[in-house]
Amino acid sequence: MSTYLHGFIPEEQQRLIDQAGILGSLIYPRIDFSDCKNLLEIGSGVGAQTEVLLKLFPDLHITCVDYSESQLEMARKNLEQFSGRVSFICQDAKQLELTGKYDSVFICWALEHISEPIEVLKGMKNSLLPGSKIWITEVFNSSFYFFPKLPGLERYYEAYNKFQISLGGDPDVGAKLGNMLKVAGYTEIELSHGGFHLDQTNPGELIKIITYWKGLMKSGSNSMIQAGVISKKEVISMENDLDQIAKDENAVFFYQFVQAKAIL
Repeated sequence: MSTYLHGFIPEEQQRLIDQAGILGSLIYPRIDFSDCKNLLEIGSGVGAQTEVLLKLFPDLHITCVDYSESQLEMARKNLEQFSGRVSFICQDAKQLELTGKYDSVFICWALEHISEPIEVLKGMKNSLLPGSKIWITEVFNSSFYFFPKLPGLERYYEAYNKFQISLGGDPDVGAKLGNMLKVAGYTEIELSHGGFHLDQTNPGELIKIITYWKGLMKSGSNSMIQAGVISKKEVISMENDLDQIAKDENAVFFYQFVQAKAIL
């Protein structure tokens, strides 16, 4: 398991909850667990996506697996209203030892932080029933495009992705999901893309997503500063550049993530 880029401080835990709300309309239109009963969520964190799933699919019971007990502790608090429909297990996703059997799996923004994520896809098969449905949503950071090209944001983004790689993660893991699922032994693999392509034709949405992006980028800043990868001055430069893009009459802000559906 790689080190988590964003850390586990309360501000980061709240960001994950906010993120689920901001990106929910982009993530969930394709996802369907309506015919499932027992879902395994890997890398569930503070339960932000879990809450969305529980609301969307009222017949679903979810088992949340995360390697951080502090994240699971926060998830228990966040999901108190769903008592009886959710359970929590603290384990490394690459070394699962689960007693239950599940008919579905959900993974969102988790494989990017795990070294050798294909081992997760292989290992979880032991806990799945034949015909289990898998939905995975993951980053494809190389797809990010912004205009105007500003050096502060460009340098920071490059450092951000290199730092994640140095921790054992993969900022482009989404682009590799199809091949990984095939090698891991899954079938009926389907890939799709989501994200945003924003400009001044929709300034409100542009500002909303740039504000979200600023929080996402800044969430890794403490770890990056401590590692000597960036300086506080470079964090400020990144934030200023994002503010400038939001105001530019020719602004473009583009990003694509990848979703994969598969069957065991």
